[in-house]
Amino acid sequence: MSSNVQKNRLGRGIASLIGDASAQDTKALPLEGEQRVVPIEEVRPSPLNPRKDFTDQDLEDLANSIRTKGLVQPLIVRPSGTLESGYEIVAGERRWRAAQRAEIASVPVIVRDLTDRQLLEIAIIENVQRADLNAVEEALGYQELMERFSYTQDELSNVIGKSRSHVANMLRLLKLPESIQAYVRSGDISAGHARTLVGVGQAEEIVKEIIAKGLSVRDVEALVQARLRGASSKSSAREKDADTKAFEKELTDALGLKVAVKLGSGENGELRIRYTNFEQLDEIRNRLLKKAG
Repeated sequence: MSSNVQKNRLGRGIASLIGDASAQDTKALPLEGEQRVVPIEEVRPSPLNPRKDFTDQDLEDLANSIRTKGLVQPLIVRPSGTLESGYEIVAGERRWRAAQRAEIASVPVIVRDLTDRQLLEIAIIENVQRADLNAVEEALGYQELMERFSYTQDELSNVIGKSRSHVANMLRLLKLPESIQAYVRSGDISAGHARTLVGVGQAEEIVKEIIAKGLSVRDVEALVQARLRGASSKSSAREKDADTKAFEKELTDALGLKVAVKLGSGENGELRIRYTNFEQLDEIRNRLLKKAG
């Protein structure tokens, strides 16, 4: 496999990223990065990290493991820059937070020179591979890459090693209200549940029903379809005003056939002409074509 193909398949593992040379000036650092042990207070999280939610119990469990076995896997960091000393986390913020709880004085790191774009790619890839991101965080990470660095969905799917449909489905979640996204973040509903609610009115009510009854995604799809059919039926059953009724009578008298107006939402609707045999249908056709001619 060519080096170009390998570079484009960043989703194959975080280990491959460590040896991936940056196209930027690497200063004094070797291409594969430099391993160091640094004081934990010199390391700080990156605002580009797509992961925002860290559960207290998860961090405590990891902290207990670190107290017993130490921090086995090094963090990937980059120099903070000339304006401030220390290091910015590229991958491993969860481990860093847990290490702080474990009161570890220093942490192993691999220091690499990376652009913002490379940092965000690596952060998303590592978190997705570890299943550390909730669906909304994953979607926001994809959106950041697309808006900030002009990725297309096809390019993004290639970089992260996921299908284009997966990327598109994740991005759909960002069309939901913040209140519904919060249920996904907390794990109360799945991404599959949430996607069925995109563009659906009274989604909050449906979410509460999902949680209370433990509904599956298929159950929710059926529920949403039933509500949409019910809303359509109510819309079509609107009371006709006097002008609409007069319009129906006028056409009925002119054609000698039953004419009905079915009201839709807003100003749309349907005009229905009822016939009882093919001769009447042919008469309607002739009248319409004669008027058109």
